[in-house]
Amino acid sequence: MTKAIQAVKQFLVAEDGPTAVEYAVMLALIIVACVGAVLALGSRVEQTFNEATGVIGGTDPAAGG
Repeated sequence: MTKAIQAVKQFLVAEDGPTAVEYAVMLALIIVACVGAVLALGSRVEQTFNEATGVIGGTDPAAGG
């Protein structure tokens, strides 16, 4: 039991723990930014492809039909 307590104390004193937490927070923020960018661009890309499909298929949505 004392080994476990010593290991926890050493982890809290060492700077590796806070550094790992900082990296995890940065990674989470980067992931959130990437997901937000994909969601924001996704609908615009879908709209562009739908318009291109309409033009190629002869039903140009920009021309009303």
